[in-house]
Amino acid sequence: SASAGFGKTTLVSEWIAGCGRPVAWLSLDEGDNDLSRFLTYLVASLQTLPPKTGDANIGKGVLGMLQSPLPPPIETILTTLLNEITTLPDNFIFVLDDYHIVDATAVDDALAFLIEHLPPQMHLVIATREDPHLPLAQLRVRDQLTELRAADLRFTPEEAAEFLNQVMGLNLSEENISALEARTEGWIAGLQLAALSMQGREDIASFIQ
Repeated sequence: SASAGFGKTTLVSEWIAGCGRPVAWLSLDEGDNDLSRFLTYLVASLQTLPPKTGDANIGKGVLGMLQSPLPPPIETILTTLLNEITTLPDNFIFVLDDYHIVDATAVDDALAFLIEHLPPQMHLVIATREDPHLPLAQLRVRDQLTELRAADLRFTPEEAAEFLNQVMGLNLSEENISALEARTEGWIAGLQLAALSMQGREDIASFIQ
């Protein structure tokens, strides 16, 4: 959880690329405030898991329930989905990206129900700009939650130096790097914008000041 430009999606992408587990990824948008649509896309994401781990038919019954003129209670639908996930043979990761876009109590409640009954082989990752309306305190007490926030995502002075001088090809002094790191508070988007603005300038020190 951190503001825009802290590299949340990049971090998760890099992490899952090297974690060795299958991944289902759902990037959310405004339309996902509708519970039926949210669950439909959640099921569709589960169906993208590789054959060894997943099942291309997983959630088909759930989709049928959601499309019914008189769908059963939401807990019945979610329990059916959870039971199907429990049958999957391997551990996998499910990523919900941009969860801050969700502003619907029904979606929050459905996700809270899924988390409360999460099958052991499913590991949930949520990337968001603000804390979701989920029972976070309860999860902390149970030691079922790992949190990464802005303080964890900020670039250290050493990381800022490597980014500015090696990645962006600048030749900045330690003093200039410290000034930029302090000014941006390690915000990677800010460091990148500053670096782009400095390219081609002769008096970089004055520009930084």
